[in-house]
Amino acid sequence: MTAADPNSPALRFAPSEGAALPLYLLSEGAELPGALDPGARAWAAAQGFRGALGQTCLLPGAAGAPVGALFGMGTAAKRARGRFALGLAAAGLPAGAWRIEGALSPAEAEEAALGWLLEGYRFDRYSAVAAPAARLVCPPGVAAARIEAIAEGEALTRDLINTPANDMGPEELEAAVRALGARHGAAVTSVVGDDLLAEGYPLIHAVGRASPRAPRLIELRWGAADAEGRTPELTLVGKGVCFDTGGLDLKPASSMGLMKKDMGGAATVLGLAHMIMALALPLRLRVLIPAVENAVSGDAFRPQDILTSRKGLTVEINNTDAEGRLVLADALAAADEECPDLILCMATLTGAARVALGPDVPPFFTDDEDLAAALGTASAEVADPLWRLPFWEPYEALIEPGIADLDNAPSGGMAGAITAALFLRRFVTETTSFAHFDIYGWQPAAKPGRPKGGVGQGARAILAALPEVLGL
Repeated sequence: MTAADPNSPALRFAPSEGAALPLYLLSEGAELPGALDPGARAWAAAQGFRGALGQTCLLPGAAGAPVGALFGMGTAAKRARGRFALGLAAAGLPAGAWRIEGALSPAEAEEAALGWLLEGYRFDRYSAVAAPAARLVCPPGVAAARIEAIAEGEALTRDLINTPANDMGPEELEAAVRALGARHGAAVTSVVGDDLLAEGYPLIHAVGRASPRAPRLIELRWGAADAEGRTPELTLVGKGVCFDTGGLDLKPASSMGLMKKDMGGAATVLGLAHMIMALALPLRLRVLIPAVENAVSGDAFRPQDILTSRKGLTVEINNTDAEGRLVLADALAAADEECPDLILCMATLTGAARVALGPDVPPFFTDDEDLAAALGTASAEVADPLWRLPFWEPYEALIEPGIADLDNAPSGGMAGAITAALFLRRFVTETTSFAHFDIYGWQPAAKPGRPKGGVGQGARAILAALPEVLGL
């Protein structure tokens, strides 16, 4: 179903035992390496190499072929304004194996290695796109298999988001989950179409019933309890709105253009699920994806409808374009029924989050202080930005319309990310540790390691935080 080949050399490190050319990493203004001979020094000077961020200088040998390269790391201030700078080297160096020369901290080495692999991603399902041919030998001290699993999970997320809705509807999303499950020995089931009503998922059915592409709840389960039954249980819930027209509250064309990415939450939890399973983390994993297309037809749900959720809470529909929280509500209620150790919800949910924090920094919401601290620390360590926003209790009244228990789209236009998060929290009442991530899932312009298009957000920070959060 997806475009990226998991066995692509671009997503793998070069063999460590083979020959590799040196790639010297130099801060701006730093002295050239002592290992360079006078000819190489003269060549670098003639090329004007100063170590500016992203500056690359090939070092030719006597026969003209490169014998190494210099790469500029810029200043600390310049590096702080971006991520994955070494992706620029991956894109600019000629084919062959390269090894890093230069002192890096463990965190810097890991970011450099991951940035190189992420630069190798190309979405080539519909048009051939050449990936970089330069390959990196995994730096010493970096766990190669872990970084490769993370890169592959991110590639899966990007592929799913980048695939247009004509080829990525609810059925195709289910096929992608089944393929992932088959690869890792996970069990995958689904509840489809009118069976959603019989099985108690009325909101998922209501949102998806107008489309000829049947709505569904997709479930993946992996891992088993240990002998004492104490293996931690993690449930991931991802918004799978494969295309969002806005329903009867129809979006304008300018707002509909990127709506193939409205299943970015589902794509991100699947990428994270791959990382978890590929690394064989000692936990039980459950993934729930409500997969729908929010379409317009005579059967579409309407403004002012009042719907009853799986949880029993009634919801007044004041905007059919606020459908994501509806499908998530039923899925979260199902997740909460098993009281796992941790529920994480990921969704491309509100424009308000983007207005507040822009496309790079997704907000997350949680009442669990230990979880918040672990995510904040991990976010910084693995260069996967997150920012905590509050479940602000005084705004609870904004989501209570009076005629029903909940309002899916409070009027006024203020605090939209918070009111959406508060809405979702109403459906998690039995599980003590819960977090909601309001992601964008899209890279507006190409940057190192991140071409324009679909992108995962938060998954790497979560992966890094899980050992502390779940006691793994």
